[in-house]
Amino acid sequence: MQSADELMQRLEMLNAIGIALSSERDITRLVELILLAAKNLVNADAGTLYLVEGDQLRFEIVRTDSLGIAMGGSTGKRPPMPPIALHQPDGTPNTSTVVGCAALLGETINISDAYQAVGFDFSGTKRFDAANGYHSKSFLTVPLRNHENEIIGVLQLINALNAAREIEDFSTEDQRLVESLASQAAIALTNRQLINQLELLFEALIKLINTAIDDKSPYTGGHCERVPVLTMLLAEACSRIGWGPLKAFHMTEKDRYELKIAGLLHDCGKITTPVHVVDKSTKLETIFDRIALVDTRFEVLKRDAEIAMLRGKISQESYLSQLEQYDSDRAFLRHSNIGGEFMRPEDQERVRRIAAYPWSDENGQPLPFLSAEETENLSVARGTLNGNERQIINHHIEVTIRLLEALPWPKHLANVPEYAGGHHERMDGRGYPRGLTREQMSVQARMMGIADIFEALTARDRPYKPGKTLSESLGILARMAHDQHVDQDLFEVFISGQVYLEYARLFLEPAQIDGVDEAQLLRVAGVVART
Repeated sequence: MQSADELMQRLEMLNAIGIALSSERDITRLVELILLAAKNLVNADAGTLYLVEGDQLRFEIVRTDSLGIAMGGSTGKRPPMPPIALHQPDGTPNTSTVVGCAALLGETINISDAYQAVGFDFSGTKRFDAANGYHSKSFLTVPLRNHENEIIGVLQLINALNAAREIEDFSTEDQRLVESLASQAAIALTNRQLINQLELLFEALIKLINTAIDDKSPYTGGHCERVPVLTMLLAEACSRIGWGPLKAFHMTEKDRYELKIAGLLHDCGKITTPVHVVDKSTKLETIFDRIALVDTRFEVLKRDAEIAMLRGKISQESYLSQLEQYDSDRAFLRHSNIGGEFMRPEDQERVRRIAAYPWSDENGQPLPFLSAEETENLSVARGTLNGNERQIINHHIEVTIRLLEALPWPKHLANVPEYAGGHHERMDGRGYPRGLTREQMSVQARMMGIADIFEALTARDRPYKPGKTLSESLGILARMAHDQHVDQDLFEVFISGQVYLEYARLFLEPAQIDGVDEAQLLRVAGVVART
């Protein structure tokens, strides 16, 4: 019998174990903690924790202190033993093993001597003992029962040791303590499994939304996947540095998960963006690319010039000159229709000159060659979107913020709307939708801004441009850092920590990964390397 003091000490240990179990977030560490706590509580030399998987008991954690055996959990070494079937092939319960019987009956089994026990198959135990010079004697096998009265695992302890390290029986007090621990452990394990399942479901729903967004347009497929990855790469690099303004930045596991979720949701508002705007691959595209209509008008001009020449209104030389001009103008408009990073003012002026060419419709009514809307579209300086369409695209971030702020986020995800909603802001306050300055934004939101831009620059699936090389993309990003479009401190980490290269190896084509002059990029950005 235990003294009152000894029993009180063990109860206090049990309480401490319960607190530790409830605070552990990692399933692997949790099951390891359960077994080690049970062994320590009753001073057992060995133990195994099994988890129910289908109709089997899977070896999860195995420990035998006197033999130095440690498998599963933090060891990283999976137990090699095959799982134990709970039913025979004919469907009858497999009660020949102690753990199987405890799981099927839901009852604790306390055996004083395995070599004298009747009704159980200990042949495997005896082979193990013979091979390792061990003697497995006393067994305490306790099922783990969850809140729905289901058996989710089995805890088995072997060889209770007294103060002299001699094997003795597991006492009634030992059994009650381990049963109490098993009850707490089952609750903690079930709660963690439920939380993990809810997190998986939550992330699956997010990915469902992103799949729907990406599926709307073949040109943005993968963007919602790549931006979170790049954001996390930059965040981890910031956590590692020991210099500069960001040396105090660090993240817990909760912080990492919060940023990951924000990254996955950063473009969720695009679910409301019209497909014809998202998919606009050329400047004149609506339902179809109207450049073909412009081609037809050139053919009309050439026909009219030919008629004028045949009627003697213009010379053949003038006719040929007009044909050459029309062919040149048509090629120019087709090129302009593709879009790009920049359109020169003189090229925009040429569009306007062409637009003024007179031509007649099917009723002989004179019209400008290009409508005002076509002229506006063909004069777009960057990309393919005109001002109104760009506002429609930009509206997605307002929708993102509105959708995310409407959700009842738990405390550990409370910053998701701010992180996700800030990736189009600028450090100088000239971004959108809220015109925030650098000081008004979190580091995480500023990270997402860099990730969003760099992904767009290097992406190979945009309709109006090929994916840029590393040197081109980083050159643009460096100028953006200099102009206070993106954060200079984060750009320095992005370069010095070679985050760009880590991302490139994951997602870019080999041809895009060219040489980069890091020192020059930092000078362009207006920062001095501190590494």
